[in-house]
Amino acid sequence: MDADGCKVSGSHGHVLVMTCPLQGHAAPLIKLSHRIAEYGVKVSFVSTEFSSATLSHEIPDSGEGMICLVSVPDGLDPENDRKDLQILSESIRKVMPAHLEDLLNKASDKVTSVILDSPLGFLLEIPKKMGIKTAVYLCSTPGCLALGLNISKLIEAKVIDTDGTPLKNENIQVVPNLPAMSTAEFTWYHPQGADKQKIMFVSIKEIFEWMINSDWIICNWFTDLAPSASILTTNIFPVGPLLANGQSAGSLYSEDSSCLTWLDKQAPKSVIYVAFGSTSRFSQQQVEELALGLELMNRPFLWVAWSGLGNGSFALYSSDFSERVAKRGKIVEWAPQEMVLAHPSIACFVTHCGWNSTMESVSMGVPFLCWPYFGDQLYTQTCISDGWEIGLLLNADEKGIISGYEIKRKVEDLLSDDSIRANSLKLKEMARNSISIGGSSTKNLEFLVSLMKQ
Repeated sequence: MDADGCKVSGSHGHVLVMTCPLQGHAAPLIKLSHRIAEYGVKVSFVSTEFSSATLSHEIPDSGEGMICLVSVPDGLDPENDRKDLQILSESIRKVMPAHLEDLLNKASDKVTSVILDSPLGFLLEIPKKMGIKTAVYLCSTPGCLALGLNISKLIEAKVIDTDGTPLKNENIQVVPNLPAMSTAEFTWYHPQGADKQKIMFVSIKEIFEWMINSDWIICNWFTDLAPSASILTTNIFPVGPLLANGQSAGSLYSEDSSCLTWLDKQAPKSVIYVAFGSTSRFSQQQVEELALGLELMNRPFLWVAWSGLGNGSFALYSSDFSERVAKRGKIVEWAPQEMVLAHPSIACFVTHCGWNSTMESVSMGVPFLCWPYFGDQLYTQTCISDGWEIGLLLNADEKGIISGYEIKRKVEDLLSDDSIRANSLKLKEMARNSISIGGSSTKNLEFLVSLMKQ
């Protein structure tokens, strides 16, 4: 399918948006595409054929709207394991340059701007050499942006070596007015060890080397969340929070909307929402402690028990557990998260602190119980608990396990903390103001779209 699947004219500009085929990347870029299309700009949303099979339900490609879905091969055979991100990334890196060049050359409505998901920054030179303006979408935090832009300085100062390994045990003030970042919170941290961390470091270093050569950097946060982040670089556009607002939320997984009906039957601010995105991985012992915590706290809960949490190698819960909690618990494989967080019955969010989840919860005024897994999630936890003071963190035992008793205790602490609730509502108001008429994110997006049309 070419980039002209839409029947609408590109006379008001034509933006090509290209995403990685990952849940945490596709979802916010679909939301951004809807926002851009609201200004009368044609959007061609490009993803791989494998992910487009799901996204076709999220973005109608009938050509009747301002957004159309464009599918391209990922270079892998049908039987290949697309859950192996290294194999998937290597294949995409080989085949995607030719796909993008072909799309840009064959578009009858000239593409006026290209927005690339940050891991696809290696494609920037293709539109640039054709005289097309470029933007990179950063699916991460103000702290991640600051850290990434200063990697070379950290190496020169011998804070890290050329593999990203910390050489000093110190805290670094990456963004003024936000907590200092410890070396253990660097974005390339991975719980599976040094080799994984080195691979992540190389990838992140490359991403930021590409990113600074784009015309614009688009970010999913709002200015008041990190006012000093605007001084990091001159071409940054915070346009968040990116919310679906009744439109497609862009999920790569089948959402179980029955949980919304169940939430309708619960008391206001009574339900503990538990979800860890698509990247966290738990041992069987850790999952058992999570289930114990849900049982011990004796409160209504909604648990997104995605099979990938245990890598599909064991059942996340037993039938006995289901029976014991049946009267006050709801368990689903995947949930329409933005709608869940907006529901009045939600009391708090037990979360991996992924950035999309964080921005959605901030926008709904829901307090956090933080359970990060890797990468930027660690520093996001620090910002939530120590910076914005809208949540608490969980403490692991000497074996690295968060016990069921710790979960119960921290839920009680969180729900009895009036200051956290007040801070959450204050930040919600700031988030909502930013995307209202005349708000900072709205103004940024309006200006950005005016540049993209040209």
